Formats: sequence, C-alpha cells, structure tokens
Amino acid sequence: MTDLDRRTFLGAAAAGIAAGKAGPLRAETASMTDNASHAVDMPAFVDHSHLTVIDLPMVSSFYQKVMGLSVLDGSASGETLGVGERPLLTLTTGSNAARAPRNAPGLFHTAFLVPNRRELGRWLAHAAHNNVALTGASDHLVSEAIYLDDPEGNGIEIYRDRDRAEWTYVPDGTVKMATHRLDLQALYDEAPKDGWTGQENGTVIGHIHLQVSDIPEADAFFRDVLGLDVMARYPGASFFATGKYHHHVAANVWNSRGQPKREDGMTGLSDYTIRFNDAAKLEAATKKLDELAIPTTRSGGAVSLVDPWGIGLRLSA
Repeated sequence: MTDLDRRTFLGAAAAGIAAGKAGPLRAETASMTDNASHAVDMPAFVDHSHLTVIDLPMVSSFYQKVMGLSVLDGSASGETLGVGERPLLTLTTGSNAARAPRNAPGLFHTAFLVPNRRELGRWLAHAAHNNVALTGASDHLVSEAIYLDDPEGNGIEIYRDRDRAEWTYVPDGTVKMATHRLDLQALYDEAPKDGWTGQENGTVIGHIHLQVSDIPEADAFFRDVLGLDVMARYPGASFFATGKYHHHVAANVWNSRGQPKREDGMTGLSDYTIRFNDAAKLEAATKKLDELAIPTTRSGGAVSLVDPWGIGLRLSA
C-alpha cells in the first residue's frame, strides 16, 4: 500500500465519520497514566463481553488478525479471547443461532481501551496497511476513538483515554463529552511503523454500549438498581459509570426504541460482566435486585440475571 493509498484511506475514513456519524454519537471515555483513574480501577467496571455468532471460525479470525486478541481457551462451540492472560471476549455458536435484526436490543459496541495514544496509532497503521474498513472516528474530549464492525455486524470501538486532568466536569457532577472529528492522518503519521503483532498488555474492555428499548427504563436499571452514576446524557442516550469515569456502560435507543426483548438464540450480545472492586456496591446492587424481585441465580459469589431487554448480565467481585 503506498503512502498516497494510506492517506486516501485515512481521509476517506475521516470523511465518512464526519458525513455518516454526525447524528447519534458513538460516544466514549479516563487516563492510562494514573492507575487511580483507570477504567478498571473504579468501584465497578465492565470485565467481559460474550457474543453469540453464526460463523465462529470467521469471527474469531477477525478478532485475532484485525483486533489483535489471542485465543486463551476454546472448544468446537466457543472460544475465549483476550490480551496477555486477561480474558476479554467469549464467542459461542450453536445450531439455533439466528441473525438478530439491526433494531433489536443488544450490543451497540464493545469498546477496547488501549494503554495510550501511541498504541491507538499503531493499531490504526495496522488497519490502514490491511485495508480494514472503519465506520467512524471521533474525538470525544475525554478520549479518542475509532469504530468498526466485525464480520457479523457487531460494533467495535478501539480507543484511548486522555489524562483525567484534561477532562471537564460540570457542576452537576457529569463530564463534558463531544463528538468532534478525529484527525486520523495525524494519528497515523505519529504512530511507529515498526510492525504490529497484537494488542499491548494492559488493553481492557473500557466500556460497553448497549441498544435498549427505553432510556427512562435504562436510567432506572443502571442508576437506581445497579448503583451506577449518570455521567452524561445525549438525545436518546445515557452514560453510566462509577468513580467519575466518563462511562462504563452506555445505553441508547437510536435504532431500538420501543423494541421487544431479545429472543433466545439471537446473534450479538449474549451477556456481559460487571466486576465490582467495591464489595459494598455489589452487596447494595444484589439487595436492590432482591427487593424488586428480579430473578437471579447465585454461584460462587457471582449474581447472574437477565436485564429488562433480554441481555444476560453477570455481577461479580
């Protein structure tokens, strides 16, 4: 691929974002330089995502070759992938797997948080050199983010956080975010071109963004039941977190407003895990679930349930 080709690719990707993503934002995220502000060091954070897919070998190959994850465990019906020894994503399939409609509640994107801007640029150079199709890229003030889809249409974000000292909090305690054009060419030009062999250790799931049926219902569930704080709002979307992170979970109705729950066997997000560093917050969430008679199962200290939109959720310490 020539330099001109790369510049054409990057320019087209950036233009596509500005033209195609100017409506609802694919929003996103705290600093990688200060562990006290890192996404996974907050009182609760998203630890794992589980997708149901139709073509397991194809989708797994994509997450390995394009996203740089490694297979940590596998069987004929599923694989768990991650970075280093940290599992991040499980893919499973089955005879009843059926493609979910685009407007079904479920996944908007899984967001992979890389350690710094350098690593985001290195991944972008890898994507450019391998003609990986992007769907968007944005500067969100708190973060810089690039978007794409896997082969079955599951949304992906790869992003880096700015230092939290660069974030702006407003008097009500929320954080200022925006959707500005990300200069992909500058990011590419700054990146080392020494070859990319996969994600750097320290890459984690920074947040998960969901499609839901109703925003007030999402506020009631994530804020009032699970105890997450509302950190930002956007027309048709709410962003939730602990520890004043910009968001660990987002929920929008841009495609899915008023839609019924997910059905068994649908492709896409089967379930995800919220891990609690603060045991008291897990206990409070569990107590609230019991008070509301929301069905749960308990195993080894973990609490599993199905959320209001038919998405599986596991709460663990």
